[in-house]
Order: sequence, then C-alpha cells, then structure tokens
Amino acid sequence: MSTTVSGQRDKHSLGYAIRSGLAGGLAGCVAKTAVAPLDRVKILFQASNPDFQKYAGSWTGAFRAGLAIYRDAGTRGLLQGHSATLLRIFPYAGIKFMAYDQWRAVLIPSKEQETNLRRFTAGALAGMTSVTFTYPLELIRVRMAFHSRVTDQPARARPSFFRAMTDIYREGAVSQTCAASTAGSAHIFHRFPILKFYRGFTVTMVGMIPYAGTAFLTWDFLRAHFYPVRDDTSIRPGILANLAIGAISGAIAQTVSYPLEVTRRRMQVGGITRPDRWLGWGETIRAIYASAGVRGFYVGLSVGYLKIIPMNGISFAVWQGCKWLMDL
Repeated sequence: MSTTVSGQRDKHSLGYAIRSGLAGGLAGCVAKTAVAPLDRVKILFQASNPDFQKYAGSWTGAFRAGLAIYRDAGTRGLLQGHSATLLRIFPYAGIKFMAYDQWRAVLIPSKEQETNLRRFTAGALAGMTSVTFTYPLELIRVRMAFHSRVTDQPARARPSFFRAMTDIYREGAVSQTCAASTAGSAHIFHRFPILKFYRGFTVTMVGMIPYAGTAFLTWDFLRAHFYPVRDDTSIRPGILANLAIGAISGAIAQTVSYPLEVTRRRMQVGGITRPDRWLGWGETIRAIYASAGVRGFYVGLSVGYLKIIPMNGISFAVWQGCKWLMDL
C-alpha cells in the first residue's frame, strides 16, 4: 500500500508534471505527423472549401482529394499547415496529458473512488485546460490548411505561419459603411484584437467536453477491464494493446463530438468568408443545415475515422511508452 500512496504523492510533484507533459507532447507530435495528409483533407471538407466539395462524402473521395492536392503541390501540399500543427500540438498534447494525470489524481485519489463519471470529468477538464492555452495556434493551423487555388488570391503564395497570423490580426479592417452595419462585433475586434484568434472558441470548448471526456473514459475503462489492478499489481498492457485501446477510444470520441467539430471549423474560417464580424453558433449551424441538411454536420467523418483511429492509437501508445521510459 505504501507504494500506491507514494505514487499518488509523486503525481503532484513538479518533476512528474514536467515529464508527463514532455511525454504527452512527444506523443502528440508523432501521432499528428503520421496522419498530417488526412488532417489537411478533413479540414478542407469540414470548412467547405470550394475546390474540394466535389470529393466530400465518401472514403474514395478523401483519397481522390489527397491525389488532387499532391498533383497541385506535391508532398508540401499534403503537409500544408503542418508547421503550425507541430507548434500547436506539442504544447496542446503535453498540457492535455499532463493535466489529465493531475486531474485524475485529484478526482480519483484511490481505487475505491474510481467511477466512469470521474474518468469522464478528468478527461474533459484536461481537454479544456489544454485548449484554453493553445487555441490561437489551432486557429492559425486551420487557416493555413484551408487555403487552396480558389481561396487564395492568384498573386499570393500559400500562407506561411506568420502570414496567416498577420492576416487574422488584420481581419475586420473594413470600410466605414461595412463597419457601420456590423458595429457590434467590429467594435469588439477593434478594442480587443486578441479575440480574432479565438473565433470558434466557445464551440471548441463545448465540443472538447464530450470528445476528451469520452476518449479518456473509454481509455481508462478498457484498460481497467482488460488489465485490472489486483493487490496493487497489474499486468502492463503492451504496445499493440495500447494502440488498439487508444484507437477505439478515438473512434468513439470522434463519433460523439463530430457535429460540434464541423461547426467549429466553419466558425474558424469565418474570418475569410466574413472578416468584418463574428459568426455565432446559431448562424453557423443554420448555414450548415441549409446547405446540406443533417448530413452537413457529418461531412468528412469518413476521413475523420481514417485520421483519428491511427492518430489516437499512436498518441496513447507513444504516451505510455514515453512514460515508461521516463520511469513514470
């Protein structure tokens, strides 16, 4: 029993938190790099990029969209926006996994207090903590991935990280006539320019609750079911087991939270379609439903499965492997 108490105490130490965050950050980078091309295609589908709507709605469409990107811009096109992804994913994944360890230790201090609700809550709080600190990087990444031949002005190159960041900051610099018609949101953007980097933030936070909560709940539940702790000892899951459990967790979480993710993507690129003002939840949801009905909230889901299943599996497996290497 002394080992268990010591382990719980150690989880609250600064050294444990730093190593846990480092393990999570590395896991996120490895997983995101493995699925970067699929991530680009999914963003183009979700945000209704006019170049790629003809491919949306099928598994083969995702493959054909990837080929179209490759023919147009080569491997660099498939990885467009990935630099911003890596800048975002290391702190995002690091904070998420570190926060999960910390929240779990607080909410589940002993085996007797472990419930599915506490598992879900720990995961949801970890995801929300991470998003709060890293959301501007996520928005920049989405903007970089969204641009294509139609959305780009012909004379301009594909956006770099700093150009995308600058474009977001300059959004809202509209004429007096236009500003007068949208005085409320334009005034907010003028007074608080940082808000331009938080388009879609509220729907992201709400969507993070079912996504991260379900992912960590499923992860914890399956590990506890197949690898239970008995008398303070347990069999450590292998790499394949962690890959499988992580993949299942990701698939279930993606299904539960996907409509909110589509809404978030549309709000994030709202600065391109409506740079003068803030697009709200209601307007965005109505626009999606008007254009494609209920199916509009699931556009790109097939690509989402192709991406999230290997990504989550790799992420959880690498996280556990790094924790083992770091003696956590």
